[in-house]
Amino acid sequence: MITTPAVPRTRAHRASRDPSLPGAVSVLAVTARPGQESTDLGGVLYAFARAGAGLSLLALTRGEAAAHNSGTGRLEAVRPWEVQLAASVLGIDEVAVASYRDGSLPEYPLGELAGRIGRSIRDRSADLVLVVAPEVGDREDGAVARAARVAAEAAGIPAVAVTRPGEHGAWTVDLGVDAELARAIQKSAVAAHASQSELLPSLIDRIDRLGRFESLRWLLFPEPIVAQPVHQNENLVTV
Repeated sequence: MITTPAVPRTRAHRASRDPSLPGAVSVLAVTARPGQESTDLGGVLYAFARAGAGLSLLALTRGEAAAHNSGTGRLEAVRPWEVQLAASVLGIDEVAVASYRDGSLPEYPLGELAGRIGRSIRDRSADLVLVVAPEVGDREDGAVARAARVAAEAAGIPAVAVTRPGEHGAWTVDLGVDAELARAIQKSAVAAHASQSELLPSLIDRIDRLGRFESLRWLLFPEPIVAQPVHQNENLVTV
């Protein structure tokens, strides 16, 4: 496993000013492989960073099963370093890359994957987990989402997923006037994955089609805040 701090930033201690964005101080993004933090989560990560949240990333595999390799290095050696560069572009504080087999995440026990995610939640004091929704990903993303939900529930924190417009329970996050900057940063992060440069034109086109909007849905709802009863002081004497 590789764990390397990226660009340090000041952690906020306030909720999001954007009412469409879940309030969080420390967001842990969990992906199946390097690259997804940029292509799938980059716009939303920008929005959280803009709101003042600290960002961390856990990629559960090294991405060695990718169908493309534009370089000469072995993907399992190259891709963890590419994600470090992408993380610095996105403003992610810390990156961890685990060594589960790429393409085989559904074969691992759910508890094992959830336990690994749980350690990152504790290490980063995360109060929100962010993943790719199963309906927009592959079977690997489904395994990540299931494990993230279990880990988040055990930690007592909510989990949110990036999805497509129109999905049940989805809502829209508007990047607003920062959309052009957000997408430029996202594209730069995608380009940091040089081993996947053959895919860059199609990925850029996909990002362009998103425009200024992202879609989120709850994977695990926040726990409701229970109002505490107010008890009058029985010893209070009124004159």
